[in-house]
Amino acid sequence: MFKKIVVPVDLAHKDNLSSALETAADLALHYKAAVVYVGVTAATPGSLGHNPQEYAKHLAEFALGQSKLHGFEAETRAVVSHDPAVDLEKSLSKVIAECGADLVVMATHVPNVADHFWPSHGGKLATHTDASVFLVRG
Repeated sequence: MFKKIVVPVDLAHKDNLSSALETAADLALHYKAAVVYVGVTAATPGSLGHNPQEYAKHLAEFALGQSKLHGFEAETRAVVSHDPAVDLEKSLSKVIAECGADLVVMATHVPNVADHFWPSHGGKLATHTDASVFLVRG
């Protein structure tokens, strides 16, 4: 059913992504789907890298760890954005289209009052791409 799964990864919060990562791995193994881990970063230095190349290296190391842990091949896409928080859905939509993904598996939070004013990243992504979006809480 699914051939390519995009998994957005925020390396700053990778400890909170275990449920989404496990779900993506289970689906990838079940459907024999390719997995693309995507990270969106700024060009400016940050805690995850002094430059986009260093960030891309950290993302590749993360994907290699997931690949070894779950037993499948994985690729990465590190996207550089002027403002990752503002451009996240746009950046992810572009990667989804470029790599031909048909499923996005991403972590989400428990809805709260703020969601009535600002839609979630996953909700906005689902309205701007042809891929199915699977939001995983927990």
